[in-house]
Amino acid sequence: MASIAHAQDAAKNNTKQPSRAQQLMGDIAPKMAQLTDDVLYADIWERPQLSKRDRSLVTVSALVAMDRPDQLRSHLRLARQNGVTEEELVEAITQLAFYSGWPTAVTAISIAKEVFKEGK
Repeated sequence: MASIAHAQDAAKNNTKQPSRAQQLMGDIAPKMAQLTDDVLYADIWERPQLSKRDRSLVTVSALVAMDRPDQLRSHLRLARQNGVTEEELVEAITQLAFYSGWPTAVTAISIAKEVFKEGK
């Protein structure tokens, strides 16, 4: 499965290989896939005001708080690629338990555990 980093690279480098967004939704929602590549990954994620590491931590936090497990998996992987440690991710999820609810944090911890095992 292609990663978000692949989507970022494809969007940034205009490679011929379909981006993750194109793979996931290009056949049914081509404009959304294009906006994902051209605006989200090629513009927003490249802005210098926040590092990719910080953007990953913000994104993971938002996905935990909104209880979006499907997107959380790929963004946990990306966060690790962008330098966020497992300990930092677990600590962020723990803090979010008090703001987004215990069940969302428990779900996020379970997903994080699966993702962390992939890297070992």
